[in-house]
Amino acid sequence: MLDELKHECAVAMVVLRRPPSATGDFGGTKLSLLLEKQHNRGQDGAGAAILRARPVPGEEPYWIAKSASATPLADVLGMIAKRSRIETGLTGLTGLSVDTSPDPKNPVNLVNPVKNNYERIFLGHLRYATFGKNDVAFCHPFVHESSDLSHTLLLAGNFNLTNAHELFDDYARHGSFPTSKADGYLICELIAHEVKRKSSCHLADALANALKNADGAWTLCGMTADGWAFATRDPHGIRPGYCYIDERVVVVASERPAIQAAFDVPPEAVKELPPGEALVASPRGDVEFVDLNRAEHVERVEDNSSDLHVSTRSTRLNNLSARPCSFERIYFSRANDADIHRERKALGAALLPRILEAAEAPLEDIFFSYIPNSARTAFHGLLEKLFEKCVLTQSRVTAAEAGLAFCSEPSRAKRVPRAAECAESDLNWGCAPRVELAFGDSASLGGYPGPKKTVNPVNPVQNDSAPLRLCVNNIPRFGEVIVKDAKFRTFIADTAARREFYKHVYDVTYGLVKKDDTLVVLDDSIVRGNTMKNAILPMLDRLGPKRIVIASSAPPIRYPDCYGIDMSTLGELVAFRALVNLLGTDAEKAFRSALDDEESYLTGLTGLTRLSVNTSQDPKNPVNLVNPVKKNPLEWLYARFTEEEHCAEIARLLTPPGMKAEVKVVYQTVDDLRRCLMTRTDDEGRTTENCPSNFQLSTFNFQPTIGDWYFTGDYPTPGGYKVLHKALENYLDKRNDRSY
Repeated sequence: MLDELKHECAVAMVVLRRPPSATGDFGGTKLSLLLEKQHNRGQDGAGAAILRARPVPGEEPYWIAKSASATPLADVLGMIAKRSRIETGLTGLTGLSVDTSPDPKNPVNLVNPVKNNYERIFLGHLRYATFGKNDVAFCHPFVHESSDLSHTLLLAGNFNLTNAHELFDDYARHGSFPTSKADGYLICELIAHEVKRKSSCHLADALANALKNADGAWTLCGMTADGWAFATRDPHGIRPGYCYIDERVVVVASERPAIQAAFDVPPEAVKELPPGEALVASPRGDVEFVDLNRAEHVERVEDNSSDLHVSTRSTRLNNLSARPCSFERIYFSRANDADIHRERKALGAALLPRILEAAEAPLEDIFFSYIPNSARTAFHGLLEKLFEKCVLTQSRVTAAEAGLAFCSEPSRAKRVPRAAECAESDLNWGCAPRVELAFGDSASLGGYPGPKKTVNPVNPVQNDSAPLRLCVNNIPRFGEVIVKDAKFRTFIADTAARREFYKHVYDVTYGLVKKDDTLVVLDDSIVRGNTMKNAILPMLDRLGPKRIVIASSAPPIRYPDCYGIDMSTLGELVAFRALVNLLGTDAEKAFRSALDDEESYLTGLTGLTRLSVNTSQDPKNPVNLVNPVKKNPLEWLYARFTEEEHCAEIARLLTPPGMKAEVKVVYQTVDDLRRCLMTRTDDEGRTTENCPSNFQLSTFNFQPTIGDWYFTGDYPTPGGYKVLHKALENYLDKRNDRSY
């Protein structure tokens, strides 16, 4: 992605279910690994907190460190390591004792209290400052202090609320005095308030009550100073969250590979946190999953096969509406997650037909490349599909679709048809008894192995006919034309300096693209198009291609986001600007008319009641509390134009002045996006619907979906539609303000 976005955050939590059985800072080391492996998710701030199993009066019950410097993670990891050395020097065996069971008649070991006072809960966070100051005061974990350990709360999260102002007003109306409107502070105070108010109830009840009116997306991890720990996701599962549980530890993180690396476990051992549920770990080490919509009906069943205490309900109804963020799959999450790696390759492969159609050139005159580094995995999928088309196998259609030409003599070749215009009838298969695939050495193919194999496309069993040779010029040409030669992210530089600076973040490799080639460049998405227009395309034009095809593995981003990604204004989106141009002089009138038509449906959208996740229908209120009338004022305006018209206008907007090469833009379709992200393969190669890995498909009768509101305007919560309307109003009023 060129116009990189401030987005997401990362959480990490390690809960020791029993004292560590070996020397060393086990928990601190594991927390540090989890944070380091998720460094891609937050570079503006970092924080960590560590809680002892048995806090001692007169001392702080927890240790905490935060940093918002230029190297926040390095600072915090250094403080974690320094803390470990101090602990070892001052207390000897503190946190390092051999596992011994406490005296059942004496819960506090009076002979050796140090042995039972090991560090037990480790909480960490990485922050991207999508909104608010880049200051240590905004770094997690947030803390609510109390002289009662059970009311002292530490919270870290990856979240964003669309109705923070309404929650703030409601909280203040009930006699509290909040001192900040920041999402993190507000959620921490709301949960702490409910923990105190429901001190005799289960922790899940407090979480359910605190979050019932929240509209947005979240993955939260927290702990109380008396030893309880929890993790929970929003009911739609928009923000990612994964957990690993064994007899020693409970681990939570934003990404699966981080847990795999830190604890050396296979992918199937790491499960998704169920949306709308809370994972709760007690001071004794018992673990349970509680449905927050039914928190009062908690089942606690001991798993006799191990020491685990885990609830085992057979149904989780709130997962029926799961809408996980598709941008996680396309761009944000690390590609070493097995599912994400496979899905990104599928996205690249799905683009091939549209790319070849837009290229309008023989295969030998097309050069394929990508935007480093986030599009690399999708590019691999595109290449695999391309070579599958180009390597003649027993499938006649595969060879024909690739647009390959054959010659009966090595020195003579037929005209090479355009890559997209070939059909099976274009080749006379009856006259082609045998084809010899002679691709040359692998170095000439950019590392692709060059097989030499003889097959008969009509009857592969026959091998006695004179071979036809595949023209070597038809082998796809590819390479890394664009090089990112500066180790910084363009959005971190201040705005004034960025305009000039980002032009030099990328460079090009000369000598790969021939004059009058069609150059295909794959990117994972096109959001604003600023870097593409002002830096990438002018550089590529120097190479002298006849045509440049920019391919996006994501569909056009037409709508703002309000769940944690920094694109809350419409005017910055190149797809929206293209709509404005297509509407012409009628644009403002059309937008105002759309807002006027929707006004009657907006009643109540800003109220807390309408934004609740209540699953019931209020008989006194005909507006559905779960799904108030969802209205997208832009949907019918986008529908007035074809995809081709929209893409052509985007290409025109991206084309810089003085550009010699023709610029075309190719986008993924929403249907193909859904197919790529909603299909998984089991161990036997069978495809399954994209459900969380801990679900059995036979148990559930529902149609899973993905979070594609950036492309479709189909928001998962009422607050999303409120933000869309606000963004459109801001655009019409020429205000470049945040929409929530």
